[in-house]
Amino acid sequence: MRDPEPCRMKHTQQQTGLMKEKQHHVKTGEKHCTQTESIYLLKRRDKKNFTCTQCGKSLASNRGLENHMRIHTGEKPFTCDQCGTSFTETSHLKRHMNIHTGEKLHECDQCGKTFLMASGLKSHLKVHSEEKPHSCSLCGKSFSLLQHLKAHQKRHTGVRDYMCFECEKTFITARDLTRHQRIHTGEKPYKCSHCDKRFSQSGSQKIHERIHTGEKPYHCIACGKRFSDLSNICKHKKTCHIK
Repeated sequence: MRDPEPCRMKHTQQQTGLMKEKQHHVKTGEKHCTQTESIYLLKRRDKKNFTCTQCGKSLASNRGLENHMRIHTGEKPFTCDQCGTSFTETSHLKRHMNIHTGEKLHECDQCGKTFLMASGLKSHLKVHSEEKPHSCSLCGKSFSLLQHLKAHQKRHTGVRDYMCFECEKTFITARDLTRHQRIHTGEKPYKCSHCDKRFSQSGSQKIHERIHTGEKPYHCIACGKRFSDLSNICKHKKTCHIK
């Protein structure tokens, strides 16, 4: 019978050789791509074989390509049955529906303020960290978010990039324009969670809901009187405490 020992020794020597080769690669810092890694990279590359004919972007699936193409075609097949606003993707519609349901699942653990989206909470947390890395070169005012700085700087320059096509009134931000357009459309996407009353702005909805909750977050430091609306406490200070 053939002695298995030489075979065993040969196999051990091959393993030792491979180990030394791997160690050499690690020590020298050279990047060697094994056969397995090459196959993985090729498969990963092959996964993105759906290419947009308009811009050349590659997508991993046919559905992803269909969703992407709507950027070029302007198609918005998903419509909100509450206010008629349309979207290119179902995920965008679901996120929008939170406006109507009032669901704010993302809560700040510092002050209890809630947000519709995680991105809103992330931006808000910078208020508590007091981190304001973006400064205005004209007045020195600092902001936690770059978009807030850009919007602020337009107030210095007077640039109003957004125009209402109904009345030609111009606005500094897209948000200001959207709020204004509801005057023409009559859209009121914000509904009171206690009654059927609707509002065109979320701020108006919050102020109204304090009628039901009895919340009065603003208090006068001079006399201690509390108010549900910031404008009411300002009027109170002017009439009662400013001589």
